[in-house]
Amino acid sequence: MENHVALTAAIAELQALRYTPAGLPALELRLEHASRQKEAGSERSVTASVKAVAFGALAEKLARQALGSQWKFQGFLATPRNGKLLVFHIQDIQQN
Repeated sequence: MENHVALTAAIAELQALRYTPAGLPALELRLEHASRQKEAGSERSVTASVKAVAFGALAEKLARQALGSQWKFQGFLATPRNGKLLVFHIQDIQQN
C-alpha cells in the first residue's frame, strides 16, 4: 500500500524542539498551503492548514527555519495514538 504525500507549503507555526523518551529530537509544526488545482474540469483555489511532525536531524533543521519560509515537504500521513486528526510525518524537505 502507498502512503506518500508531497506538499509545497510555508511554515506557519513551530513548537519548541523536544526530545522523545529515547532521546530523539522531535518537532511539531503547522504548515500552510495555497494553490490552484483542477477538479472535475474546473480550476479552484485551495488552501490547507496541515499539522506536521519531524524527527531526528530533520526536526533540528526545521526548528532553525523562519516562519513563512516555503519548502517542498515529503512524507506520509498517520493518525496519532489519540486517534483524533491526521498528522503529516515529514521525511524530506527541499527549499522552494
